[in-house]
Amino acid sequence: MPKIEMYTTAICPYCVAAKNLLKTKGLSYEEIRIDTDRTRFDEMLARSHGRRTVPQIFINDTHVGGYDDLAASDRSGKLAELIGSAA
Repeated sequence: MPKIEMYTTAICPYCVAAKNLLKTKGLSYEEIRIDTDRTRFDEMLARSHGRRTVPQIFINDTHVGGYDDLAASDRSGKLAELIGSAA
């Protein structure tokens, strides 16, 4: 199973959309709430090269980006490559 980490906040429709996309693929993920822990926000900034929006998604430590990036990678087949199977 791939390691999927998603930085989120409580009220974020794009976070919900990203979670739903991953669920439809049968993928589990670790949700990291940045609105409740400032150190996690700083961690997200460092890992995403300064991107401040949520979600920020990482698969096996590769930065995918936000929801739009995740959806585009799903359409292009890159998501399947990242998770190591035909998702």
